[in-house]
Amino acid sequence: MRRPSTQTAVLLVTALAFHVDMLLYYLLVPLLPRYARDLHLNQMQIGVLFGSYAVALLLATFPVAILTDRYGRRAPMLWGLLGLGITTLVFAVSKHYWLLVLARFCQGAAGAATWLPGMALLADHFPSESRGRAMSTAFAAANLGVFLGPPLSGFLDQHAGPAAPFLLGTALVALDAAGRAFLLPKEEGERGPRISFRLLLSNPVVRLFAGAMALGSGLWALLESTLPLDMDARLGLNSYRIGLCFAALALAHIFTSPLMGRLSDRIGRVKVLRMGLVLILILLPLPALASKPWMLVLAMMGLGSTASFIMSPCSPAVADQVERLGSQSFASAFSILNLAYSVGLMIGPIVGGALVQGLGLPLALGLCGCGFGAYLVATRGISA
Repeated sequence: MRRPSTQTAVLLVTALAFHVDMLLYYLLVPLLPRYARDLHLNQMQIGVLFGSYAVALLLATFPVAILTDRYGRRAPMLWGLLGLGITTLVFAVSKHYWLLVLARFCQGAAGAATWLPGMALLADHFPSESRGRAMSTAFAAANLGVFLGPPLSGFLDQHAGPAAPFLLGTALVALDAAGRAFLLPKEEGERGPRISFRLLLSNPVVRLFAGAMALGSGLWALLESTLPLDMDARLGLNSYRIGLCFAALALAHIFTSPLMGRLSDRIGRVKVLRMGLVLILILLPLPALASKPWMLVLAMMGLGSTASFIMSPCSPAVADQVERLGSQSFASAFSILNLAYSVGLMIGPIVGGALVQGLGLPLALGLCGCGFGAYLVATRGISA
């Protein structure tokens, strides 16, 4: 069997790595009630368990980025995968809360060692004119993990017990390991001078798309934290139907993400971002106004597609700027996006919850949409 080209191999490895990482992240979600019941956990302890991933991701982002740009992409991805396999097994066998928190924390650190070197690999091997499509394809694979993780975990928990999702996860880690070990290029090219974080943050394009990444992740967190209660109270949807509505959101994002990446390759990153900001201004209030479930599904699909306009251009735009500075310090640049993504995840539910409580859902979503539209001002005078 002929070995795939280096570009194909890199895309396969990163797409599989991102898919497995996000699927493993979401395996925990349907099991939270069981952990709360079996281990007598309160809401605060559940929050600590779930949030420890984000804390570790934030703490590990900059060290992993520095190591990746200094010593190469392959080693961090392999060592991170070893940690991911161990933590997944710990979830399968552990009966102690502190051990679960430790495993979730280590899972976050392993996630940093997957995403930063993986994105850097894509930037290394795909030129600017095809970079958006390649990165968005890898993101689509990650979103497929978001889509499959919760229902797969719930099914296995009901039919085979709570350890089964993580045992399957361990098998997927083994498959991921084979891909990284045998398909990752062993020789890496010259990366050029390393760019400092200060220089990266002084670049207006990097700042613009870091803000866009925070807005994109904040959009997801806002929808996940505010819409389920409204779907239940106003439309009488049960948990299964609520899940289907969010599945429509994820599916739309999966299919449109590569398209928006390719569009940004052709017409420019900033133009695609501007289109997304205008669309979100119009579409964001619609889920709160939909009077029928099918209308709600259409609104969710529209928002999932719009998220692609906002998020898909971010990584290739930042990679383009690093290349123009004569370097391949891609991991350092992507660490800024990683940080912005985490900030959006944390701020979205807080802002959304406060606005919904004070103004009601329709007005709160409309106001948030205006906030997205106002970000259009930041794109003035910038072309990328």
